[in-house]
Parts: sequence; structure tokens; C-alpha cells
Amino acid sequence: MKTSTELTDTLIALIPEDGSRISNAEIKVALEKEAGDSISEAELKELKSRVIAMEAAEAAMGPGGGLKAPGINPPPRAEAAPKRKNSAASPQSGIAPGTTAASVLTGELRNQIDRIWDAFWSGGIANPLEVLEQLTYLLFIRRLDDLETLEERRSQRSGQPMRRRIFPEGTDDQGRPWSELRWSRFKELGDTNEMFTVVSERVFKFLREMGGDESAYATHMKDARFTIPTAGLLTKVVDLLDAVPMEDRDTKGDIYEYMLGKLATAGTNGQFRTPRHIIELMVAMTEPTPKDVMVDPACGTCGFTVAVGEYLREHHPEILIDPELRQHFNHGLFHGFDFDSTMLRIGAMNMQLHGVENPDVSYRDSLSEDAPKDTDKYSLLLANPPFKGSLDMASLANDLRKFCSKSGKNPKGKTELLFNALFLRILKPGGRAAVIVPDGVLFGSSKAHKELRRSLVEDHFLEGVVSLPSGVFKPYAGVSTAILLFTKTGRGGTDQVWFYDLAADGWSLDDKRNPLLALEKLGPSPKEGLAEDEHEKNNLPDCLARWRQRKDSECERERTAQSFCVPKAEIANEGYDLSLNRYKEIVYEEEKHRPPLEILAELITIEKEILKEIEELEGMLQ
Repeated sequence: MKTSTELTDTLIALIPEDGSRISNAEIKVALEKEAGDSISEAELKELKSRVIAMEAAEAAMGPGGGLKAPGINPPPRAEAAPKRKNSAASPQSGIAPGTTAASVLTGELRNQIDRIWDAFWSGGIANPLEVLEQLTYLLFIRRLDDLETLEERRSQRSGQPMRRRIFPEGTDDQGRPWSELRWSRFKELGDTNEMFTVVSERVFKFLREMGGDESAYATHMKDARFTIPTAGLLTKVVDLLDAVPMEDRDTKGDIYEYMLGKLATAGTNGQFRTPRHIIELMVAMTEPTPKDVMVDPACGTCGFTVAVGEYLREHHPEILIDPELRQHFNHGLFHGFDFDSTMLRIGAMNMQLHGVENPDVSYRDSLSEDAPKDTDKYSLLLANPPFKGSLDMASLANDLRKFCSKSGKNPKGKTELLFNALFLRILKPGGRAAVIVPDGVLFGSSKAHKELRRSLVEDHFLEGVVSLPSGVFKPYAGVSTAILLFTKTGRGGTDQVWFYDLAADGWSLDDKRNPLLALEKLGPSPKEGLAEDEHEKNNLPDCLARWRQRKDSECERERTAQSFCVPKAEIANEGYDLSLNRYKEIVYEEEKHRPPLEILAELITIEKEILKEIEELEGMLQ
């Protein structure tokens, strides 16, 4: 009898890709043939529920029930269009919310990743954060073997000795070869229990003791914990992961982004991620350069740092050719801090799989007095800092405590205000920032709120405010937010502020967050142009285009438009209120109604006709 995991894999493979339905009867016949035994109705129901919970399929309506591919409309009954292998890229595909890069993961590649997650789920690890953490360790182990193999090949071709060995030569203190710790070796051991022993007792010990390598990756592996419970689960995951192609940097990065998307669908863990298309918009608006020094003081899974790297590869390919720029790109451009060690491990791996050799991704409570001050250090800052919670003044950095005192803040400061004060400290003069803030920062009436807004407008150069729809962070948060775009000057510079009312980001604003357009038409720089009516579903390209005209044609727009500019003097007169609705003008169309006497006369006429017909009916019955 096949295991439930194997039957689940079989069932997933049965789902038609074109959106047509496979009935319960067809499923039962196919599974019984695979299992070589009968399948009860209860077992069938359980298998279907598991596949639906994995979002690999959805329940099909109509007689006979069954399953269909998630979010894909069935083909028309007459002259159905030919099947497309990558039909999951249709506008209603069930990819992770906000993961525009997942377009490359349609078909078999996406199914491979889903099977890995299902293996963990059926093996007893249901927490998606723990799944991703264990996958991160395994990916890192595989990456170490790949790097060792590359260095061996270089040495063989050049006839020179290896410049750097990851795995020592010879044997360990138990007389076992160090080479057994390599991915390519232990996956071929054949004995599942022996591989489990090697990985759990020797490989993870080796990871924790890689002190000779001070890279971000080795640093975050010092606390690595192996929590895969059984040899069978480890063997299955290693086999599945080994089949996933990791040679291409773009594919590696997109696979990891898809895995991170599982966190967003997991609810409570989703706060760690900012939707990728919003990140891409913020990066495009700040236009990173190869010589920037970029920071995210609340980096989480390093979404912003990854997006900056991808932007530079696309717009400044010279970073991979010029030795000085390449050195800066790999060792000096990226800085990310967080106080969650698990997130740092995931973030460091995210950067590595996107081709950055040694970013500064480190443990730090950015608001703490113990954190390095980094005053005037960074030229580019992108962040989505925590919105909720408060911080005890006893642990707060002295300069931030002074901000609270100056603004009349009580002994506990709101983190969204304190982070913005931190941003102004660590940016160098001329440094640019794009940060997400809750709407309360824009119009809050406390002294702290007003002082922060006054400082941005009067002491620095506040360039833009983009109002985001409240559903951007669903399904795990419905808070209304905005993007602040400013440059630190210390000498003012604001003459007017550009506002944009972003009403649609390309995804439904409910808990499902389904794409409203084809993946090629999503994001701020879609691969295909949008038709006029499609703009109503994705405002991001328009927002980016208008931002680039903020000093020209945007200055002439009426306040009734989707974007407009407001002079600094007017903002000051409004108490530095930065909410878009304070300045937007709404034109109400006049509704014309018929005169009441005319409506009354029509009603009387209708009533008379009704009475006449009743009299005729009465005569017929006599």
C-alpha cells in the first residue's frame, strides 16, 4: 500500500493544468490503481482535503465533485482551446500573494517545490517558518558543496592549488573523511539511517563551527538547529531538493522567493514580508546606483536588499565587469539588520541565492542604545519598519530618547516614529529614503507626530507621499499605509510635495490577493504594456511614470487628479498634515431628479390601469 504522501503526490499530478475538472470517481479509480488496493471514501476525502490545504487544487463544483487547478477557469465546452503547459501563469493563477517572480515557477518546477513543502507537512513539521528554516540549512549545505566543486574544477584547469577549501582534507577526530559532509557524498550513501546520522550529528556540527569563514552565511549558521524528526523525511526532502535546478542565479532566487511566499500565505508569519511588487516600486523610485551604500534597519527576509541587487544588475550591468564596482557590490553595498535570528538566516540565504557574496546582514536591535550609531553612513535607505508595539525608554538610544523628549512623547515611544527618527540619523547628507509608514504617521496629532513631519518638510527634502490601498498587506493585516520618499539634507529643500493615490496594485484587495492581470502585466515595470482599462487594476506603472515627471508636468495637475503637487506653505498651514485626502479635491456630479408632481402623476396613471384590469378580471369571474 502506498503512503499517504505518495498518494498525495499522485493526486497532485492528476490535476488537469487547463482548469478542467477531474471527478471524484476518476480520482478514486486512478488512486486505487496506483495504490494497488481499494480507497475508502474517508481516505479519498482526507487526500482531497490535504491537496486543497496545500493550494495545489480547489474543490470543483457540480455533479460528481472532484478537483480542478486553483484559480484557473475551465476551458469552454465547445472547441476548447488547446492546453498550455504553463496555464498557471494565467491572470487567476494561485501563486503566492505578491510574488511576481513566480511566473518562472509554473508547471513542474513549482510542483517540485510544493511537493517539498508537503513532505515536511506530512512528516510532522507544519510550521511554515520552521520548514523554511530547515530548507535554508539544506540549501546552504548544497551551496557549500557547489562552491567546493567549482574551486576544484578551477584548480584542475589551472594546475594551481585550491585557493580556499570549505571542507578540510583528511579525516575528523573520529577518523571519518571530511568529504562525507558534502551534499554530493551523503546523498549517495544509500542507507537512510546513516545519512540521517551524518547530517544531524556531523554536518550541522560542522556548520556551527565554521568560525574561519566570517561571511554573513557562516555567521548565521552558528545557531543552526536540526529539527527534521526522521531519516525517512530527510531522505525524501534531500531527494526532492536535489532534483530542483539551482545552477542559474535567476532561477535560484525565484525559487527562494516562492518559498518566502509561503510565509505570506501562512498568516501570522506573513508580517515578515513586504509584497514584492511594492518593494520593486520603491526601489525603482529611488533609482539605486552602483556606488550607493544601502541599508534596511528592519530587514526581515532581505526583500529590499535583494530587489536593489536585481535592479542594479538590470540597469547597471557594469557592476559585474568593473573590478572595483564588483567588489563594492559583493562586500560593501548591502547592509541589513534585524533582531530575529531566524529571519537573518533566511535573509542571508535569500541574498546568497540572488548572487551577492558577502552582504552585511547582521543581528541588531536598531533602536537600542547598544546598537552602533552609524551616523551619516548610508546613501540609500529602504524599509518597512514594525508598525505596532512600543519600546521601553531604558533601552532606547540616547539620541532617539532626546527626540521623544523634544516632541513631548511619553516614556514609551511608538516604533514607527522612532524608526523614522533613526532613518534621519543614519542617512548621510544627500541620502535618499523610501519607507512604508502607517497612515497615523501622516496625520497623527501628538507632538511626536507633528515634530517628525515638520522636520521632514522644513529640515529636509520631502519629495513624495504615495497612499497605498488598505488591502496591500492582507491576508494578515488590513492597516492603511503610505510610502514616504525623502532626501536628508539638514538644510531644508522642500518646495512642494508630490502626492499619488494608488488605488490598485494589480492584485485583489481581499484576503485571497489573487492577480488581476497576467503576470507579464504586473509590477511597476511590466513586461507587456497595459491597456487603458487595465490601468484601473494596476496603478504601479502609472505611479512610477508620474513620479519621474514630478518636477515638470505633474506640477500642473489639478487636485482632482490621481496625482498632484502641494506647496510647502500650504502643508505648513495645515499643521504639516501629509494625508492625501486633506488636499485632494473631489468633484461631485450633480444628480438630476424628475419633479415630484410628474412622478406622482405617473403613479396615478399606473394605479388607474391596475384598477381597470382588476375590474375586467372581476367581470370574467361573474
